[in-house]
Amino acid sequence: MRADRLPPRLSLLMAVLILGATPAGAESLVEAYQQAYQTDPTLAQARAELSAQMQDKPLARSALLPHVGAGAGVGFNTADITGFGAGPINRAYLSDNYSVNITQSVFDGQAWTALKQADTEIQASAAALTYTEQQLALKVAQAYFGVLEAQAQKHVAEKQKSLLESIYKQTDATLKIGTGDIIAVREAQARLDAAKADLIKARNGVAVAQRRLQRLTHHPIGVLDNLGHYEAMGPQPDDMTRWVQSAVKDQPLMHQAEAQLQTAHDQVEYNRRARWPVVNLQGIAQHSLGSPFPGMALNQAGVSLNLSVPFYQGGHTSASVQQAQAQTIASVDHVASVRDEVTLNTQTAFLNLKDSVAQLRAAKETAASAKVSLEGTRKGYEVGTRSIIDLLQTATDYIRAEQNYNVAFYNQIIARVQLKAASGQINMADLEAVNALLDNSANP
Repeated sequence: MRADRLPPRLSLLMAVLILGATPAGAESLVEAYQQAYQTDPTLAQARAELSAQMQDKPLARSALLPHVGAGAGVGFNTADITGFGAGPINRAYLSDNYSVNITQSVFDGQAWTALKQADTEIQASAAALTYTEQQLALKVAQAYFGVLEAQAQKHVAEKQKSLLESIYKQTDATLKIGTGDIIAVREAQARLDAAKADLIKARNGVAVAQRRLQRLTHHPIGVLDNLGHYEAMGPQPDDMTRWVQSAVKDQPLMHQAEAQLQTAHDQVEYNRRARWPVVNLQGIAQHSLGSPFPGMALNQAGVSLNLSVPFYQGGHTSASVQQAQAQTIASVDHVASVRDEVTLNTQTAFLNLKDSVAQLRAAKETAASAKVSLEGTRKGYEVGTRSIIDLLQTATDYIRAEQNYNVAFYNQIIARVQLKAASGQINMADLEAVNALLDNSANP
C-alpha cells in the first residue's frame, strides 16, 4: 500500500482518536464530526471492507508458502488370495495408516501476479475509505451550518412578524381615529398573516436541519456554536489550474480508479500466466500396518519434484485473457471519466467560492442599505410623506435582504469546505480552522 496516499485519511483518524469521546450534545463542528466519525454506518462499512480486503495479501501469499497436511485411517478388511501352492488364503484383518506430506511451490507465475494484484486492490479500498471520510467531513459541515442558517432564518422570521405586527397595530390605530384607511389595514393584515406562515415554515426548517445533522451524528442536537464575524476569503491560492492539478493528484476517487486500472492490468497478466508451467516440490512420509500377511508393515518417505504444463484447456485461457483486456480498456475509460468529474467538481467549487465572496459582500451592503431605507420610510410615514404601502414594501425588502445575507453568510464557509473536499485535500486541520470561527456568544 503506498504511504503517500493515506495522510488525509490518517490525519482525520488520528485527530478523532486523540480527541476521544465527546458529550451527548454536539456544540462545535469538530465535536459533531467526532460523533459522526464514531457512529456513521457508511464509514463503518468502508472500514470493514478495507479490513476484509487486507486479507487478500496473506491469501495470495499462501500459494507461495509451504502447505503441510496429515492423514490417518483405520479399517476392517477381508482378503481371499489364490494362486499360492499352499492353497487359497481367506483372512480378515484390521489395518491402519497415517501420513504427513508437505508441498512447496518452486515456480508459480500466477501466484506471484496474484500477490502483486492484492496490493493494488488494498490501495483501491484504502482510497475508498479516505473518500468516505472526506465526504463525511463535508456532509457534517453542510449539515452543521445548515442548522445555523435555519436558526438564523427563524430569527429573521420572528423579526419580520414583530415588525409587521407593529406596523399593523399602527395602521389599525390610525383607522380607529379616522386618519387611516381600510385598504391599508387589510394590506398590513395580509402581510402579517404571510409573516406568521413564514415563521411556521422557518421553525419547521430548523427541525428538518437538526434531524439532518442528527442523522449523521446519531446524537441529540444541543445548542450549536454559531459563526462569529469573519472576513470573506476566496480560494488560496487564487489559481484554478493549480487546484485542478492538486485534485487530479490528491483526490481519493482518482487514487481508487488508478488502483483499479492497475488491478485490471494485473488480471490480464494473471490470466496469461495460466499457460505457464507450475513446479512444486513435494515430500511425503507414510506408515501402513495391516495386510493379509501377519506382521507386515510399510514405512516409506520420499521427495519429488513435480512439473505440470497446461497445453490446451478448451480455449479457456485465451477467452479469459481477452475478457481481462476488455475490462482493462473499460478501466482506462473509467479513469478518464473520474478525472473529468474531479476536474469539473473542482472548477465548480473554485468558482462557487470566488462567487461566495462577492455574494457575501453584496448581501451585507444590501442588508445595511435596506435597514437605512426602512428607518427612512418609517420616519417619512410618521410625518406623512410616505404611505403605509411604502412602509410595508420597504419592510418586506429589508426582511428579504436579511434572509439573503444569512444565505450568503453561511454559504461562504461551506464553499471553503466544498473546494477542499472536491480537490481531495480536506483534513482535520481544515475543520479546526472553520471551527475556530465559531463563537458561542454569537448565537441569535
